[in-house]
Amino acid sequence: METFLDVLQLLKKYGIFIYIGDRLAEFNLMEQEINELYQNKLITNEEYMRALFIIKQVRNKYS
Repeated sequence: METFLDVLQLLKKYGIFIYIGDRLAEFNLMEQEINELYQNKLITNEEYMRALFIIKQVRNKYS
């Protein structure tokens, strides 16, 4: 997983589509969904950490 698009594709793989219209709120919701996927052991620790890192990087560009 290298890009924000990869994170979106990971969420899509589990039927998760996020569009609120408020970009910062979308990042928060994505983090929550990634946390739930990890807690339910659907993604690996590496995928979890990488996804959160990428989301935080992109969020910083919008803040």
